[in-house]
This record gives sequence, C-alpha cells and structure tokens, in this order.
Amino acid sequence: MALSATSQTDDRSDQSQTDNNSISSSLNFLVSNLKNLVPTQLSSDNYSLWKSQIIKIFKANGFSQFLDSSVPPPPKFLSHSTGSNNANPAYDKWFLTDQHLAASICSTISTSILPYVLNLESTSAIWNSLEIRFQSANRTRVIQLKNELHNISMKNSSMSQYLSEIKALVDQISAAGSLVDTEDVILYILNGLPPSYQSFKTSIRTMLTPISLDNLYSLMLSEEVNISMDASRTTAANSNVALYSSRGRG
Repeated sequence: MALSATSQTDDRSDQSQTDNNSISSSLNFLVSNLKNLVPTQLSSDNYSLWKSQIIKIFKANGFSQFLDSSVPPPPKFLSHSTGSNNANPAYDKWFLTDQHLAASICSTISTSILPYVLNLESTSAIWNSLEIRFQSANRTRVIQLKNELHNISMKNSSMSQYLSEIKALVDQISAAGSLVDTEDVILYILNGLPPSYQSFKTSIRTMLTPISLDNLYSLMLSEEVNISMDASRTTAANSNVALYSSRGRG
C-alpha cells in the first residue's frame, strides 16, 4: 500500500514537471511565427517600425508584460512555515516562457545589432537595452531626414526620380517613428522645383481645395511633359530663325 502511494506521488510529480515544461498554444504560435510576422530585421534605420510590430504581436498574444521590466517575475522559491524552501512552479513556467520570447526577439535582430544583447538573460532586459541604444540615435536620424526633405531640389533629375527621392525620405521618416504632414510635403516638393515650373507652383498654391499627393504627382508628371514640349518647340523656332537669318546674310 505504501509502495502504491509512493508511485502515485511520483506520477503526480512527473506530470507536474511535464506541465511546467510544456508551452501554451499562443506562445507556440508566437515562437513559430514571429520571424515571419516581422520580416524586416532590426537595424539602425528601422527601430521604431520594428518596435511597433513587436509590441502589437506581443499584446495580441498576451505577452506584453514580459517587455516591461517593472513587472517582477514570480519568486523563484516558496517558503514554508517549517523553514524549508521549495522551487516555485510558477517561476519555472515564467522562466520557460521568458526564454522562448527572448530567443524569438533575437531572431528578428540583424547580426550587426545582435552582439549588444546576446549576454542579456531576459526579454525585458533585451527590450530595455535596445530602447536605450536607439532612442537618441533615432531622434537624431529623424532630424537629419527632415532636414534633407526641407532642402530637397529637383536639379537635373527627371520628375520621376525627384518624386521617388521625396517618397523615399518620407518613408524613412515614417519608419523612424515620425510623420510629415501632407501639406508640408507638398510645400517641400514645390520649393524644390526649378523656375520653369513657376506658373505650376502658383496654380497649386492658390487652389481653393487641398490636393492629395497622388493627384499632385500625376499633375507634376503631366507638367514635365508640357514643359519639355514647349522647350522643344522653342528650340525648333530658334533654329528656324537662325537658319533664315543665315540665308538672308548669304
């Protein structure tokens, strides 16, 4: 009888250990899919975008508390009135989950950034370290990108190249965690156009209703064609005048 009771106790202990080592379906989903859900690895240029994606995925699956260092883990040991200490199953479960999450986050970090967090043991420690490292650098990059956008100029570029350059800057600013108002983007675009677009700039600025960027892009591409055709006609007319003058002198 005593042997049977001991066997049942051992079975319960084994079952408890098995439960502690198993992971929930939500954790299994996150661990298996995080790298696919965040396809662009963290680099020095996209911290805000990466951070936003990680936060949303962790919240959706109920693990946002593991990113917060102010939320303490369960105690590692349980104290009894007899003075003995036993391992806390809740801590073992928390530790297992935390290590899976930490490994998942590391899988979304580029090799150039990964060495800075490899020695950190918890998910929240990795998260805080990255935030401290990138916050000031990210703010500096936003200022730099906005300054480039403010001073952009078409110069000798085609209209398509000019608009692509502007879109790339706006996208980088967005990826860095900041936004540029549409009216400001339009202002920067118009300011960067050469003098041949003066009448076009005036017509856009005096519009009574706001214009979208998509519509502005279409108008600018059409205006480029019109200006090019006008320039060709002017060149041809000047050539004819020069030819007739030459014949007259002859």
